[in-house]
Amino acid sequence: SNVTYLGQEQAQNIDIELFDEYKFSIDQLMELAGLAVAKAVEKSYPDRGEVLIVCGPGNNGGDGLVAARHLALFNYKPTVVYPKQPNKHPFPSLLHQVKAMGVSVSPSLPSDLSTYTCIVDAVFGFSFRGANNIRAPFDTIITALVNTTVPIASVDVPSGWEVEEGSPNGIQPDVLISLTAPKLCAKQFRGRHHWLGGRFVPPALAQKYSLNLPEYPGSDQIVLI
Repeated sequence: SNVTYLGQEQAQNIDIELFDEYKFSIDQLMELAGLAVAKAVEKSYPDRGEVLIVCGPGNNGGDGLVAARHLALFNYKPTVVYPKQPNKHPFPSLLHQVKAMGVSVSPSLPSDLSTYTCIVDAVFGFSFRGANNIRAPFDTIITALVNTTVPIASVDVPSGWEVEEGSPNGIQPDVLISLTAPKLCAKQFRGRHHWLGGRFVPPALAQKYSLNLPEYPGSDQIVLI
């Protein structure tokens, strides 16, 4: 019950330490984060239906691409929406991998969302600032996600939420998958399941930042908060 919730700067510092002090590569952390997202989707929506994964231009979108690949391996029918496709490592490789799984990738949101079991919101993550100046096409995408009745599973931070304050008028996800540790905005989450994933935090790092995190059961990649 006394789980640690991170502010934006703390979350960024922990990320930097994972890379600089602990020598993780972006690929490793993204793979484990995306796998955790796919596992949380599988536990929350066990019917192997069609899943729409909406990916943003940064690392949150990379987690979404990894999750889409794993969901295909778990026998879901994922479709990826990826409007801005950065040309820097590791994004082109992640995109290639997801296409090689036979997953269709589109630059724009389908007009009818009602066929999907759930929508994975992997648009913006913990680096996000400025809910009032979201650029196209993500402004209209987030509006569509606010207005849909299809359940949404948000990756780390519901897109468009301020990382610390949240957003009462923003996306209201059914499921939240916090990564590494929950962000302060997760206290505003009112959905069904709050999962924690990203089981890669070294004990010394958890101790340095006084992270009080729930125990992962057995070898599971996710745990309910």
